[in-house]
Amino acid sequence: MSATKIIIILSHIPVFAVALYALFIYKSLKPELKWFSGFLFSSGVLQLVSFILWFLKINNLFVLHLLVPVGFFFIALYYRSILKDFLDKSILLITACCFAVFSLLNSLFYQSIQVFNSSALTVECVLILILSLSTYILFLNKELGKKKLHSASSLNWINSGLFIYHASTLLIFYFGEYITSNINLELSRYTWVVHSFFSVIMYFCFWRGLWNRIIK
Repeated sequence: MSATKIIIILSHIPVFAVALYALFIYKSLKPELKWFSGFLFSSGVLQLVSFILWFLKINNLFVLHLLVPVGFFFIALYYRSILKDFLDKSILLITACCFAVFSLLNSLFYQSIQVFNSSALTVECVLILILSLSTYILFLNKELGKKKLHSASSLNWINSGLFIYHASTLLIFYFGEYITSNINLELSRYTWVVHSFFSVIMYFCFWRGLWNRIIK
């Protein structure tokens, strides 16, 4: 087994570990972190299915077509809970529903479930970058800072993890279909090693954010 393959396999461990940790502390979490835990649970379950199929050498890309809209739905509700005092509650819910429809249409008519859904992933990246940057800016507002003081550390860690990961992997996702279809397997793995590195950083930020929660 090559070193790149081992690295990619090991990068799944933080995904499952953080999902299990979120499950363990779920009852003590604030409402916004419970929404975020939905993202961690769905990611953990679907990536486990994907990993098993990959191990059995079965095409697992259809799992990604499901994970993208489901994951974004929970992330949108997480940001909706954070920004509820500064943003109309319906905006992010409508955005999540529109993105789900876009992902479905993309999977049905443009990029089949047998190929990498780079279009949906790219749009998801852009949307999450907009949300994370908006949150950074709004957290500079003193009024918001006072309202979220009790959970600011958790929210900042999670927001930073989402921003770092999606900013770093945007180009990988944009060219994802080309990478998986036109580059030899061993070379493409180096690209996914880079992806795995930023995924580990993101999940470390998630864990630290959950660890820093304050229970009232």
